[in-house]
Amino acid sequence: MSPLARLRRWTVWPMLWKEFVQVRRDRFTMAMMVGIPAIQLVLFGYAIQTEVRHQPLLVVDQSRTVESRALVAAMINTSNFDLAGEVGDARALERAIAAGRARAGLVIPADYARNAARGQPARAQLLVDAADPIAANGAMAAAQQAGLVRSRELAAAGRPGLAPMVEVRVRPLYNPAVRSAVFIVPGIIGVLLSITMVLIASMAVVRERERGTLEQLVVTPIGKTSLMLGKMAPFLIIGYVQVGVILLLGRLLFRVPFQGSVPLLLAFTLPFILASLGLGLLFSTLVRTQAQAMQLGFFYLMPNILLSGFMFPREAMPPAAQWIAATLPLTYFLEVLRGILLKGVGFEALWREGLILAGFAVGLTGLAVVRFRKGLE
Repeated sequence: MSPLARLRRWTVWPMLWKEFVQVRRDRFTMAMMVGIPAIQLVLFGYAIQTEVRHQPLLVVDQSRTVESRALVAAMINTSNFDLAGEVGDARALERAIAAGRARAGLVIPADYARNAARGQPARAQLLVDAADPIAANGAMAAAQQAGLVRSRELAAAGRPGLAPMVEVRVRPLYNPAVRSAVFIVPGIIGVLLSITMVLIASMAVVRERERGTLEQLVVTPIGKTSLMLGKMAPFLIIGYVQVGVILLLGRLLFRVPFQGSVPLLLAFTLPFILASLGLGLLFSTLVRTQAQAMQLGFFYLMPNILLSGFMFPREAMPPAAQWIAATLPLTYFLEVLRGILLKGVGFEALWREGLILAGFAVGLTGLAVVRFRKGLE
């Protein structure tokens, strides 16, 4: 064999050119390869922020004086809080925070102004929803800053020898030690269910099509809707098994509290699993190969994880990212998980999230069935 023949035998250019041509013909893969990094870089670069501002603040003002109003103004001036209104007492304040109406509550006792006038320590209490440690740490730091500001203002305006100190004592709710595991572990339930249900369901129909068994299923005396629901049933059971395993390990290994009702949590889990399965089956009707199904699934899962509030507070995101988060079922399921597990709230506080999840389940499953029927016509 001549040296030229040997060189042609070992050259990679023909094979390389063939692969480029094949990739160029697969427009869906090309769009995913080029579009996904660009979209995610722009989206997450703007959306992901750890500094939480403008948290809703409720006030219990038992002093009702100029001094108490000045303390509230100092809290608002930190830009970490937005005044969300007033409530009558501390018990109503805790109920409002548990229901999600506010992320923090300021309790100003009746003797606050009197102590400040006497040059004695003027104390107030800040109740913080510490289920999210990032947001809670920002709120606690802002409260300490507001207390220092008011102390300096009172000292500058006071009489000689009087230097009252304003002290804002913080009481973290639902996560007293402000541990990240308490915040993350309940969210893992929703994230793992999303990953498992969407990816597996998205490949279910595609796998049948690639193996040539989809036509055999179609000609069986089973309706198309029954066929799709039959595909979803085994994964529904798997989803509940995952929930049980994570709850058990989270309790044993990470000491995650379980304050609420187990049956209520399982009831809210049903529409979320159905919505995730419906979305996965919808993806399976849009692609032709399992590789494309996985690409589309991961394209959905990245914003699903990063924008839903699993890792980063949604309050810190720009409005556009919050609108995108509002279209994700996981956003509402995380509210359900943390509300039941950490806060112990009931159906009366979570019925809106449950109704939205039910809407996602019906809408996505129905759309997947319609797409599946059209794909077979």
